[in-house]
Amino acid sequence: MKNLSRDIINIMNSDLPVEEIVKEFEDLSQVSTSQNKLQEFWERLVHFGLHDTARRIVAMTSTMLLMVLVLFAMNRFFVSRSGQKPSELSARDAVLAQKEGLGLLPEFITQSNKADHEGLVRDTNLTTILPERLRSGIIEHTIQAGESLFSIAAKYSIRPETLLWSNRYTLGDDPHVMTPGQKLLILPIDGILHRWSAGEGLNAVAEYYHVSPESIVNYPANNLSMASIGDFAEPNIEPGKLLIIPGGYAEFSDWRTPRITRKDPATAKNVGPGACEGAYDGVIGAEKFTFPVSGDPILTGFDFQPSANHFGIDLGGKIGDPVSAVDNGVVVYAGWNDWGYGEMIVLDHGNGWQSLYAHMATVDVVCGKEIYRGDVIGTVGQTGNAVGAHLHFELRHDEYGRVNPWDFLQGVN
Repeated sequence: MKNLSRDIINIMNSDLPVEEIVKEFEDLSQVSTSQNKLQEFWERLVHFGLHDTARRIVAMTSTMLLMVLVLFAMNRFFVSRSGQKPSELSARDAVLAQKEGLGLLPEFITQSNKADHEGLVRDTNLTTILPERLRSGIIEHTIQAGESLFSIAAKYSIRPETLLWSNRYTLGDDPHVMTPGQKLLILPIDGILHRWSAGEGLNAVAEYYHVSPESIVNYPANNLSMASIGDFAEPNIEPGKLLIIPGGYAEFSDWRTPRITRKDPATAKNVGPGACEGAYDGVIGAEKFTFPVSGDPILTGFDFQPSANHFGIDLGGKIGDPVSAVDNGVVVYAGWNDWGYGEMIVLDHGNGWQSLYAHMATVDVVCGKEIYRGDVIGTVGQTGNAVGAHLHFELRHDEYGRVNPWDFLQGVN
């Protein structure tokens, strides 16, 4: 009633024309009549005690209308896996599509139907496989017949030069010194084994092996610490202690096969009694090298491997087989080598090239003799540090150094 009175007052105070004021009063009359009827109907329900039931009916009706609206919306926006709306499907397919729910998700497919009822299968294998642990210390290996520097290095996953550097106190720098039954020290990583001597400085040792002093101190197997080492110039390291130099490397010594010229062959006096004296002149090589052994050249033993301090090739042959000069030259060394090469001959070809023949059974030339390509200079043997009969052969050039003979030998005698 208050709202109706307020509406009448607002109409009377407005500037509307008379015709519109009359129309507004007619509309208010209709609204008032409807409100009066509703009020009379509600008062009757209250009089008969049915107003609570009426409230419940109204609530249920509203809920049903809301559900109908929701289903209508789903029918417009929901699609089946095939892309059709439920209204576009058959009755049975529509029910199935609605049951799928998130039908657009990929279907979960198992590789075997057994998974539907067996679940997880437990492994009953009682064997436990533990991962291989990295080794940090030094171990020993006893050389077996048929093993070489390279096969042993491969077995322990280290480089051949590491095997040499970790046994230089027994092998020197010569891989030929290895013999069956001999024990080798095997480092856990690539590097060098260094025996500490009194008066050494840690900085100097590290620099010589191209590493930092800290890398030596901090390597666990060395059992050192920065706190106990003291001054690097005079470190607290016991003389005779073996230290692993991780990642270290050094140059191999060249005392076995120095460069020997025809002008001054006496520079090889420290190599052995086969050194020549005086100065020589003679024939010059043609720089065309033939193989020093007859027949098909066969590699037996070591190949050209500078990383393992092996700068030649070991050519097979029987003891007593002839060895020939590979090019014209002059003999500058003829005789025994004290450093593992046994009976050895060196020819200076006069043009910067030099050839070397080692482990020979006999040496059939003398110092200063002129030699021509193909001349027999001795025989195949097994002298010095040699396993089996063979000829160790090297080629050296003043500019290129020691080269791979396979790249320069051009034919078979």
